[in-house]
Amino acid sequence: MPDPIYSLSDFDFDLPPELIAQMPLPARSASRLLQIDAAVLQDRQFTDLVAQLSAGDVLVFNDTRVLKARFFGVKNTGGKVEVLVERVLLNNELQHTVLAQVRASKSPAPGSTLRLADAFEVEVGERAGEFYTLHFPSDVFDLLEQHGRLPLPPYIEHAASEFDETRYQTVYSKVPGAVAAPTAGLHFDAGLLEQCRAKGIAFAYVTLHVGAGTFQPVRHENLSEHDMHTEWYSVPAATVAAVQQSRAAGRDVIAVGTTSLRALESASQSGVLVAGNADTRLFITPGYRFHTVTRLVTNFHLPKSTLLMLVSAFAGYQTIRSAYQYAIQQHYRFFSYGDAMLLTNKKEG
Repeated sequence: MPDPIYSLSDFDFDLPPELIAQMPLPARSASRLLQIDAAVLQDRQFTDLVAQLSAGDVLVFNDTRVLKARFFGVKNTGGKVEVLVERVLLNNELQHTVLAQVRASKSPAPGSTLRLADAFEVEVGERAGEFYTLHFPSDVFDLLEQHGRLPLPPYIEHAASEFDETRYQTVYSKVPGAVAAPTAGLHFDAGLLEQCRAKGIAFAYVTLHVGAGTFQPVRHENLSEHDMHTEWYSVPAATVAAVQQSRAAGRDVIAVGTTSLRALESASQSGVLVAGNADTRLFITPGYRFHTVTRLVTNFHLPKSTLLMLVSAFAGYQTIRSAYQYAIQQHYRFFSYGDAMLLTNKKEG
């Protein structure tokens, strides 16, 4: 029987605003965990995750690190601008170029300058679709760290604080380049990681630099018309080996977050996981056959979002629909600073 064809409205739901987590809990691993296995829903604590995994399983983490990518500044004409760096394109002795969103009352012209954070000037280059190329005067990562602000998601209403600068990064973040956190990983602290390691659960890492496009709404009712945003990922050879060893032993490959899953599945389009790095525009909707990932740790996602479509493809549309209704009834906390789910793939390709 062919898979149903879904439209954008099939992924809408009503979420009470008070369930959008505005702050993380005091302890990273103190969140709740809704375990979803087909039609069976079980309320757990995130620390229960260890008991649900087995020796020989492999947890795959996204080790990207969130940049302080937001700047406020002025154009050379005096008008105010807000800049969100999306991606570092070049950063060497000769060029320091980024791709960025620029919000201003009037679009800045190529060749003009913007003064950011009242600290340095950037030159505006050519447009690249909805983005601008901006030429920084020196090392991009240094300027971001010294003068930028952490870009919290649009549904979090407070400005980023020093507390957010710690808690909106995973404890294993390493490779700078994201403008949004891989939020499923925010639940892991050193103690929980040590418990997993002591049980014989293997760790592996991918890098996927989460872009601001992860928050962009899908605007077309016909999902085939959606233009998926691009993100850069890398899958090391050591991760391929760890996954192969786990699968050969009949154990699970657990992606920690949809970003880890997208990296693994993007690198599995030939049918097997291969090492390498590339840009991905993989848009996973119900009907997709998963090649590598068997279980998924993830947060609760926005209505009509590509991430809600992804988890619906992974666990089953009706399963996720029912689980979200249940989570709302049970007052689970939603989105980046919210609670988590543990999902099992309904069918492996």
